[in-house]
Amino acid sequence: MSDFRNYLSEQLEDTEFKKEWDSLEPDYNTIQAIIDARKRSNLTQKQLAEKTGIDQSDISKLETGNANPTLQVLKRLAEGMDMILKLEFIPKQLK
Repeated sequence: MSDFRNYLSEQLEDTEFKKEWDSLEPDYNTIQAIIDARKRSNLTQKQLAEKTGIDQSDISKLETGNANPTLQVLKRLAEGMDMILKLEFIPKQLK
């Protein structure tokens, strides 16, 4: 296991840290979904910008977590990648 993974495992034992880590999961999942979809579409950020009319710098900000996309932006990104946006609400698992 990497040093980071070991460190993270230790930190996740702290309930406050884990609570904050878990609260950020949807943000990181959204970022990763945008990146993965763009790569599956074989598009660069610049190409996606040209297809959607969204500035490349704004796409970069979304992919680095420095901006929060609106639902409208997510729909435009999906359309530009010839994909359908699917948003789910999943029940929390009992712990």
